[in-house]
Amino acid sequence: MEPSCRIPSLLIRIPAALLLLAAVVAASRWYQWRIDTKRVEQRLPIPSVELADKALNRRVETLLRTLTLDEKIGQLTQYTGGVATGPGTGRENYDKEIARGRVGSLFNVVGAGETNRYQRLAVEKSPHHIPLLFGYDVIHGQRTIFPVPLALASSFDPALIEALSRMAAGEATDDGIRWVFSPMVDIARDARWGRITEGSGEDTFLGSVLAEAYVRGYQGRRLSDPASVAACVKHFAAYGAPNAGREYNTVDMSELTLRQVYLPPYHAGIKAGAATIMSAFNPLNGVPATANPFLLTTLLRNQWQFAGITVSDYGAVRELMNHGIATTPDIAARKALSSGIDMEMEGGLYGTRLARQVANGTLPRAAVDEAVRRVLRVKFALGLFDHPYADEKKPPYAATPQKREIVRKAAEESIVLLKNGGPPSDSPPLLPLAKETPTLALIGPLADAPTDMLGSWPAAGNPGDVVTLRAALQARCDATKTTLLYAQGTDTLTSSDQGFDAAVAAARKADVVIVALGESGATMTGESSSVTRLGLPGNQEALLETLAAQGKPVVLVLFNGRPLAVTWAAAHVAAIVEAWYPGIEAGTAVADILFGDVNPSAKLPVTFPRSVGQEPLFYNQLPTGRPANGIDLSRPPAGPNEKYLSRYIDEINAPLFPFGFGLSYTSFTYSNVKVDHSAISAQDLSLRTEGRTLSKSRQVHVTAEVRNAGTREGTEIVQLYLRTVGGAWRSPCGN
Repeated sequence: MEPSCRIPSLLIRIPAALLLLAAVVAASRWYQWRIDTKRVEQRLPIPSVELADKALNRRVETLLRTLTLDEKIGQLTQYTGGVATGPGTGRENYDKEIARGRVGSLFNVVGAGETNRYQRLAVEKSPHHIPLLFGYDVIHGQRTIFPVPLALASSFDPALIEALSRMAAGEATDDGIRWVFSPMVDIARDARWGRITEGSGEDTFLGSVLAEAYVRGYQGRRLSDPASVAACVKHFAAYGAPNAGREYNTVDMSELTLRQVYLPPYHAGIKAGAATIMSAFNPLNGVPATANPFLLTTLLRNQWQFAGITVSDYGAVRELMNHGIATTPDIAARKALSSGIDMEMEGGLYGTRLARQVANGTLPRAAVDEAVRRVLRVKFALGLFDHPYADEKKPPYAATPQKREIVRKAAEESIVLLKNGGPPSDSPPLLPLAKETPTLALIGPLADAPTDMLGSWPAAGNPGDVVTLRAALQARCDATKTTLLYAQGTDTLTSSDQGFDAAVAAARKADVVIVALGESGATMTGESSSVTRLGLPGNQEALLETLAAQGKPVVLVLFNGRPLAVTWAAAHVAAIVEAWYPGIEAGTAVADILFGDVNPSAKLPVTFPRSVGQEPLFYNQLPTGRPANGIDLSRPPAGPNEKYLSRYIDEINAPLFPFGFGLSYTSFTYSNVKVDHSAISAQDLSLRTEGRTLSKSRQVHVTAEVRNAGTREGTEIVQLYLRTVGGAWRSPCGN
């Protein structure tokens, strides 16, 4: 069979309590949910009007006229003031340059006291008192670290993501941060790419909906709200599609694929009002994104009417020389600015190379002025000129019970139950575990690894705030008089088997064995973490096989930031739980799922391969002229009728776990599915795609009855997939 060709149109959570959509699916009741596109339209954001405010722009023009050329270029210059997040570093002491008005932004400076120290130099010492804009990589929380974005995408819950982003924005502003380099909205379909953990997965529709949610949460009702931050949609464009999944590698694709698959989430973020956007490191169709006028001017400014700041990624302007499109630093700086990059992140070329090019006529002064307008516009909109300082008198941060509760809920909504019973012995479901289980063994390098639970980009998070799985299970066992045996077994980085004996001894004494395996969140995922193997790293699979051979029921809990090819485990262990990197309430959330306090409801936002050779792998692939339908692909082809098909000869086409997959402790039935119109015009579909409101007669409504047919209360994510046939070009079974 070919990979499933489906595209989700609307993804609706039907919860077990009045939490999200006020829809109850209890064991003996059914609930009818009408997927009403008009209702959905009411939730669609409108573009921000703050940057177009006439009074604000008058202030911008008045200030712009007073600035010298060097001061203007200073507004386009950003340096890192803390830990480097890329190769090399700029100057370490910026005090004199800030006081002269030669720096517009700093990042990696955290804390009200630190940001205020630099801000006083800018506001009180510089000639025109222009405040600095402080940025930071707040990807999944500032101090209260919640699940990584790929995990949150498993919840299919934009309301939850908006609430979490709002919390992160408030904590960031407490630390003096008014600009977050998030959300990452890159569609990613290759699990080898390390930054897949930072985005919402492989699906364009889901990615677009969640992009809007992040922006709404970060920016709130107004940018000038002291608890709001400027969002930064990144990485523009198609950064998530590098050749062979190798970080920073080239991207080459048709404009059709670019527009249909990869661009919509960026556009969604901009329509939601995102104040800034970051260019990508990669070349796109031969032209580096940092100096790509098609992306940065034709598309972003002219077609999408984006009025905010475009910022390069770390050192990317200087890297134009490595790409070969600039032979000198002067040319690199000029090409980036002329193409549409307003602010250079690190690298120092704008600050040292632009002024003389304006003076000698190789760079128009108007290009500099326009970039400065955009920077000042955002600073005014944020209210920085009126309130430049963070409040240093606020109480120090604490992971309060209220914050822990929302993180725990987010983690529970993000955990995917991948397997529960079945092969190898057709066993009944193992989960949820009985609370009176006499002895549990907890084994694995990620069972008690607080730093790893934070995943990549943990911002200002503290591993000391993390509840590990070991800590959570120990608390439960102490309350129920259950014996908990623990052994690390091995680690994630080496092939050591020195801990195998202790792990086996614990397993033999236990009634159930819980094995916590996966990737190191601190070192194996995120930027510059591409891999060529998707199995469990190090000696972990050997440990798992050894434990499974002891004959005890095994629950595999995965902590990871990408899809893993756990093909052996899927065939040999009783249960598999995908926990991702859940944040500070990691252990509590996983334990709640394991013991049935919470019924898992999450679905995969990415496809899990059987083998790395299937990558890139995603659910809505284009159909082929020679599909392998009806053929047993688990064996080599028997003759030409089985060979000359779109297939592998050493692996089946199907994934290990498909997009949208996730089990529950209950079961749901669907019935009475109705579509009120049999057709929609291409014109209406185009208008709807652009966010235009259509009359009811020009919309298509789908109705279904969903019944909880089990004995446990549960939440169901209703997925509707569409396809088109008979078009002028091939479609991945719909859009």
